[in-house]
Amino acid sequence: MNGIQFVSTGAHRLARHAARVLAVVTTLLSLCGGAYAQQSQPAPEVGIVVTGEGSVNVPPDYAQIRIGVTTRAKTVKEAINNNSKLMVAIVAVLKDAGVTENDIQTERFSMQPNYTPATTLRSQDSRAEPKLSGFNVSNYVNVTIREIGNIGELLDRAIAAGATDIGNLSFLISDVSKALDQAREAAIADARRKAEVYAKASAVRLGRVEWITEDTGSEAPVLANKLREARVPIASGEDTMRVRVTVGFQIAR
Repeated sequence: MNGIQFVSTGAHRLARHAARVLAVVTTLLSLCGGAYAQQSQPAPEVGIVVTGEGSVNVPPDYAQIRIGVTTRAKTVKEAINNNSKLMVAIVAVLKDAGVTENDIQTERFSMQPNYTPATTLRSQDSRAEPKLSGFNVSNYVNVTIREIGNIGELLDRAIAAGATDIGNLSFLISDVSKALDQAREAAIADARRKAEVYAKASAVRLGRVEWITEDTGSEAPVLANKLREARVPIASGEDTMRVRVTVGFQIAR
């Protein structure tokens, strides 16, 4: 009886083990089948896919420019004092021209020593050390100009007040998003126009929009500054905002 009981118990265990293996295999097959079914599902049907482009020209409504002054003196104190006097005069001119204090921001202040080669009896003496001759002090401010029509006059007055460095002039737009939205509307209209041409040529009827994507690559919405800069006068020109979209249309049944 003990031998028969041992065989019966072993067979029972083997059966239970086989059942577990079968359950695992069944589960794996189910998962694989589901994944295959998901991968094999066809993409949403789209009849006509086109690219639309839109642009809008917008005049800039404010400008930014860097104005600076550099002074040189034998001592640091003298160089700083001279520089400060000129910068105070420049800021006063800017404010008098309508620039607010909040639109004037210091960009950089620096002090550098100046050296001249030491004179020796032997001009080719490489051991000669340079001699300290003075100091340069520079002060630069970034200025936001809200009345861009006054830029030419403002720069003339800044130079007359002692400015030695003027540059980095940029014309900007306050509400870029609004301008881009206008370009987006034009891009969608362009895409629909193209799709209607394809639909008519193919003797089908254009259906609803299935999806829209906006190109974010190198041809993404850009700000193309048409700056034409001279000393004075200065022309601000216009900025061109561009948008490109890809639109998928259904074919009406």
